[in-house]
Amino acid sequence: MSQARRLSIVLALNLALVVGLAIAGLAVGSVSLLATAADCVGDAFALALGLLAVHLRDRHGRAGATNVVALVNVVVLLVASAGVLVEAATRLLHGTPEVPGLPILIGGVVTAVVLGVGVLVIGTDAGGEDLHMRSVLLDTASDSVAAGAVAVAGAVIALAQGLYWLDPAVGAVIALVVIVGAIRLLVDVVRALRTGTVVQVGPD
Repeated sequence: MSQARRLSIVLALNLALVVGLAIAGLAVGSVSLLATAADCVGDAFALALGLLAVHLRDRHGRAGATNVVALVNVVVLLVASAGVLVEAATRLLHGTPEVPGLPILIGGVVTAVVLGVGVLVIGTDAGGEDLHMRSVLLDTASDSVAAGAVAVAGAVIALAQGLYWLDPAVGAVIALVVIVGAIRLLVDVVRALRTGTVVQVGPD
């Protein structure tokens, strides 16, 4: 399956998640669900740019465009994660409002499954294609794992009828993990841009 087709499918999955998570997050006041929705918005933006980069590469021979898009993707990841971290820290320091655990559990499970499908669509070996596909794979896989953590937090909150601090705490941990992965990728992207190389194993 071509990169453009894979990116299009994952883009559609992210857009569907944005709508569902935003509605659920606003309805119950969950930081973790809203953070996941915001992350999906950033992912959708990056995927749309990725489709443009693939078009420029395949139709106009601009192979370096994928490196530029990978850089944009990393920056979006860092900014979004920093925002989540600040919001989570604020709630942890100044008090966390009550949030129902069941909607968080359901939202986390659905998101994890949908993004898990996205990882399979992208392909676990996509990291060897180019830096852009590596960034998409990293982002989608990390988001799927993060959604699983959100589901666990929701389950604990629902069973305990308390421990509401878990909602922002999980959001903070997720943000930190994403930031670490994004920084590592940023190093590779900057190196590629400086040397003018494109990490790619072959034509699409």
